[in-house]
Amino acid sequence: MQVDTAPALSQFEFMDGHAAGNWPWILTLDMHGLPHRWISWQAACHYYARDMVAWSIGDRHFLIRGGVSRATGLRSEITANSIIAIKGRALRPGALQQVPHLDNRELFHRDRQVCAYCGNRFGAAALTRDHVHPVSQGGRDIWMNVVTACRPCNQKKSGRTPEQARMPLLYAPYVPNKAEYLILCNRNILADQMDFLTRHVPRQSRLHLPG
Repeated sequence: MQVDTAPALSQFEFMDGHAAGNWPWILTLDMHGLPHRWISWQAACHYYARDMVAWSIGDRHFLIRGGVSRATGLRSEITANSIIAIKGRALRPGALQQVPHLDNRELFHRDRQVCAYCGNRFGAAALTRDHVHPVSQGGRDIWMNVVTACRPCNQKKSGRTPEQARMPLLYAPYVPNKAEYLILCNRNILADQMDFLTRHVPRQSRLHLPG
């Protein structure tokens, strides 16, 4: 937020009076209402100040207070919604790609930290990325060819396919869409943000499974 005085510590609070606690991320959408990415409240202030917010929804509102203007004596304020749509010119090239980047953290979350071979649930430190069709046999490192496996099962399967190792898959891999990916990579989602994203998650997602 730009002010015309010495910088002051910004204050952040919910408009409904609840304490902010750990400052939540703000969900951004494209102009068509498709999920885009998480941003900090500082980035949201940048978009608001530069008139890059096309429209906003969400039940939660944040009040961000900046410094005091020498000219008016008033303290600058911006009210931000928990979900905002960013005008097209503000989006980076390729930012709207709907297939998310593959990494272990989101893979393990996609699979609920359950080994695809023994069916047991483990902590992240005990899990590995297993290629259903092994890389040594031409398999690719893509969402549709990877599952979560505990270390003993991965070592037992080694460089074989599930059929060759006689270790049938307990669930099938799938590509999480952008909405599911945004749920997987944020542990501090507000209720209105979760409701919005869940409505964009495909039916095959394991996020729909209980527990």
